[in-house]
Amino acid sequence: MRALRVYVKIGVTLILAVLVMILLVPIIMRNAMSSYTYISLDDVPQTEIAIIPGASVIGKRPSPILADRADMAIRLYLKGKVSKILVTGDNAQLNYDEVTPVRKYLIDAGIPARDIFLDHAGFDTYSSMYRTIKIFGASSATIVTQDFHLPRALYIARHLGLDTYGVVANGQGGFINGYLREIPASVKALWDLTLYRQSKYLGDTIPLSGDGQVTWY
Repeated sequence: MRALRVYVKIGVTLILAVLVMILLVPIIMRNAMSSYTYISLDDVPQTEIAIIPGASVIGKRPSPILADRADMAIRLYLKGKVSKILVTGDNAQLNYDEVTPVRKYLIDAGIPARDIFLDHAGFDTYSSMYRTIKIFGASSATIVTQDFHLPRALYIARHLGLDTYGVVANGQGGFINGYLREIPASVKALWDLTLYRQSKYLGDTIPLSGDGQVTWY
């Protein structure tokens, strides 16, 4: 009986240690990426592209959280901080498209069509950053997303070798839920980076020096 209690204590201790380690992952990522994160556009270094990570759409319009990301990318473009905008998201099914509504939103805001690139296979943050490098050949980028998501996106991009900075977009996407989702998502990101997971879909390279309209379909 005494031996059983010892094993139970060891088991509980190990479980608690693992839980603490899991909880620390997003905190460590946030601290590591703090020097690459900006709130003021005036301070953001100039980069090749702004990356708008995918989020939910409502009908054929961006959700508020996605529109906030697009608005920040528009501001970066108009301020001359980026010369291209990459909209990345999930378009795996004909009846679900996260990128085309954002493209229309950008066009309505006056962004030139040739400077808008779409990545229809950005199924998760890792895939989006991986494809930004492998498909679009980007060497530098500014990610625009909400505070809960930005440290992980930056951590992935920079560890894949992309010279990346981040700007915090407005909106929180459920606030507490957003930060809670980052706990398992951050652990998965570490796993993906460790394995250097390849994106599910690759294909021909699409240079950002060309016309972004070739990516519209």
